[in-house]
Amino acid sequence: MLIVSEETCREVVGRADAFAAVEQVFAAMARGDAYNFPVVREAIGWADALYGFKSGFDKAGQTLGVKSGGYWPHNGGKGLTNHQSTVFLFDPDTGRCTALVAGNYLTAARTAASSAVSIAHLARKDAKVLGMLGAGHQAGFQLRAAVEQRDFEKVVAWNYHPEMLPTLQAVAEEIGLPFEAVDRERLGAEADVIITISSAFEPQLMRDWIKPGTHLACMGTDTKGKQEVDPALLAAASVFTDEVAQSISIGEAQHAVAAGLIEEAAVTPIGAVIAGEHPGRTSDDEITLFDGTGVGLQDLAVAAVAAREAERLGKAQTATL
Repeated sequence: MLIVSEETCREVVGRADAFAAVEQVFAAMARGDAYNFPVVREAIGWADALYGFKSGFDKAGQTLGVKSGGYWPHNGGKGLTNHQSTVFLFDPDTGRCTALVAGNYLTAARTAASSAVSIAHLARKDAKVLGMLGAGHQAGFQLRAAVEQRDFEKVVAWNYHPEMLPTLQAVAEEIGLPFEAVDRERLGAEADVIITISSAFEPQLMRDWIKPGTHLACMGTDTKGKQEVDPALLAAASVFTDEVAQSISIGEAQHAVAAGLIEEAAVTPIGAVIAGEHPGRTSDDEITLFDGTGVGLQDLAVAAVAAREAERLGKAQTATL
């Protein structure tokens, strides 16, 4: 069995690797060659933590496994990231565990990759202003991945805790993009692409603030009750997602569906766009929205890359169970 550390994952899996892995697995899901198993996600009654499992099988990529972990909201005070996880990979022919892969960096990388995939396939080609709602640990990953998909000229951002924005500003300035902290209405009015990456439980962006032609990647809602945008916004948009079942139950679409504003049939797997089975954006005025709920197959795809590259480069440890 291979053991791949956090440090090694950072060394062997770059943004392009994560993008390719996530894009491929979304397409495999749309073709029916890969599927996710039901998610287990529970409040454990300790440390205000959410803990669970995401798993699945990619028949095309021969990747079988499970990610175990969750969200510990008080980890910042302990010098740790709030999201903690580990990925276990198994041989689909025998069931033997083949790799144990650290999942914290990979979770951030695959989440950023999925919003980047949505931008690549759904945002207008002439998008110039990137809007960021949220400035936590994940936001920097999102920003770096997003700017590789369009020729953005500026970043505008808002965060519930404005004192966190300078960290995101430093990332933008490192990339070479002007950065401005703005209120949410101005963010909606100016941004051509908006990434929401918060832990909110109520709408942070309203329908009337969003201009025609905007692409939104809503990445923070992955649990029942969480919410980042006005349900009316989903009713006004063409809605895409990583997995429809999760989108309508634990993703951003849960609220629009519950309110009767959209039906399940209105939510399209982004894999169908990648595979050429759906046109995606059809006009410059169309609002497109990607509901990124996070699926286990994303984690398995990037973990498989990490295990393969770590073994090839001699950077993996080995152990016998």
